[in-house]
Amino acid sequence: MGFEDVAFQSRILTLMTLSFHIIYATIGVGVPLMIMIAQWVGIRKNDEHYILLARRWARGFVITVAVGVVTGTAIGLQLSLLWPNFMQMAGNVIALPLFMEVFAFFFEAIFLGIYLYTWDRFEDQRKHFLLLVPVALGAAASSVFITIVNSFMNAPQGFDVLNGELVNVSPLLAMFSPAVPTKVAHVLSTAFMTSAFVLASIAAFRLLRGSNHIYHKKALFLTMKLALVFSVATAIIGDFSGKYLAEYQPEKLAAAEWHFETGPEAELVLFGVLDGEEPKYAIRIPYALSILAHGVPSGEVIGLNDFPEDEIPPLWIHYLFDTMVTLGMWLAFFSFVYVVGAWRGWSIVTRKWFRWLTVLSGPLAMLAIQAGWWFTEVGRQPWILRGYMKTSEGATASGQVDLMIVMFAGLYVILGIGTVVVLSRMYKRNPVEKELAQRESVKGGDES
Repeated sequence: MGFEDVAFQSRILTLMTLSFHIIYATIGVGVPLMIMIAQWVGIRKNDEHYILLARRWARGFVITVAVGVVTGTAIGLQLSLLWPNFMQMAGNVIALPLFMEVFAFFFEAIFLGIYLYTWDRFEDQRKHFLLLVPVALGAAASSVFITIVNSFMNAPQGFDVLNGELVNVSPLLAMFSPAVPTKVAHVLSTAFMTSAFVLASIAAFRLLRGSNHIYHKKALFLTMKLALVFSVATAIIGDFSGKYLAEYQPEKLAAAEWHFETGPEAELVLFGVLDGEEPKYAIRIPYALSILAHGVPSGEVIGLNDFPEDEIPPLWIHYLFDTMVTLGMWLAFFSFVYVVGAWRGWSIVTRKWFRWLTVLSGPLAMLAIQAGWWFTEVGRQPWILRGYMKTSEGATASGQVDLMIVMFAGLYVILGIGTVVVLSRMYKRNPVEKELAQRESVKGGDES
């Protein structure tokens, strides 16, 4: 498949858009919960640092939301422009969750606006805190509904097919496909985990740059604790996801693990190089694939040789799966070491090299998210609607996709650079020390 192929170009543009959007979508889902937890801790402990933490996070969050709206709109536009045949076939099925996703976003945005413009207007901070509940719920609901669309594409149900069209659609049955529980749970837990690591990496960076303020230390400890909780949750949900794949998308699990022959006591293969049907230089874990798929070492795992050759996903998804799992396990281990070390007073967690590892944890968590989504989407190939329409059949016939790639790439470069510049200037012009001093002077004036 060459770059001149329109379907391939459409896939490249969609992949580029989703890869860029997922950065803002992940932050958009995870950060509201972080803000809510920080403000709750501040109220409960009567600690101004945590209250300010929520306030400053919320300011930055607004910028990412604004860019996320643009990239999310681009995805909706590209669904119609790049995949018209798919939309003609399945548009009436996915319309409901897409509409609900937009409704959830506006629900979130309304309360976010009220929350931002009512700082210091409540004598009882608990009332202001309550405004964050619909913000966090709206953000989570938005991701749930868009994930339902993706789940439907992986495990379509709730309709009949007549002359190439989906008829007799049962919207609720279509929405709640077998893929929904594990996919939704995994998306939410990884968004919370990644957001916590991103915020922790920012706090660690500020400490490394010489700002030894207790504010940053509290921010780091809080976010690393949350990162540990959601890392463990992600690992548990990932195990359920493996069992879902074994039952509903066995070809995807087999391709991810280079498992060719059906049989029990299947081993887990990490990394390596494929030579024919034989992985070389790989790390092999006996029985682990059978345990992942069925929970027991003797479980039988279906191999790639049992599937038609034209329905087997690209075998390079093996590296995406390994990247996702390896980074997830490292981040869980690292956050565990930090939290235990901070509680026990280990000097290692305050060392410069350890804090640099903490700074690195944010980008690594985002890389794990990217690898996971690439694995999800590429692993569904060759299907755009599994079992009913192949990706090549759903694509546009337009000859302008290559031009669209250049235009959207330029847009994303501008948005990415703009985000960094705006956020950097916002926080540089208003450092935490300056803001704390201003708030103390305001309080002092009120008391006198």
